[in-house]
Amino acid sequence: MHHGQMAELLTEDELTSALNHLTAWRRSGSAIERTVQLASFSQAIQVVNRVAEIAENDDHHPDIDIRWRTLRFVLSTHSAGGLTAKDTSLATEIDAVIENCQTG
Repeated sequence: MHHGQMAELLTEDELTSALNHLTAWRRSGSAIERTVQLASFSQAIQVVNRVAEIAENDDHHPDIDIRWRTLRFVLSTHSAGGLTAKDTSLATEIDAVIENCQTG
């Protein structure tokens, strides 16, 4: 990916189709969000740490709200002014992290 290249906004169709797969996520204006409750505070923090690593690798950072063992993730591509493939792919990765923590 070249620097300075704008991420493409998803069309409504692309977004609807992505959200069909991301069943835990809901649309919230120009963002998507997921709230999840984990078994313990330490498990919630594990999820946050893992997501932080992924976010650093992708250079795309979610807003994360931590309330004891309840996490709320909000994704949006601020530079593009809305939702892009970066958001839906990060949502997919967040889902995988949560599942691993809950089953592990």
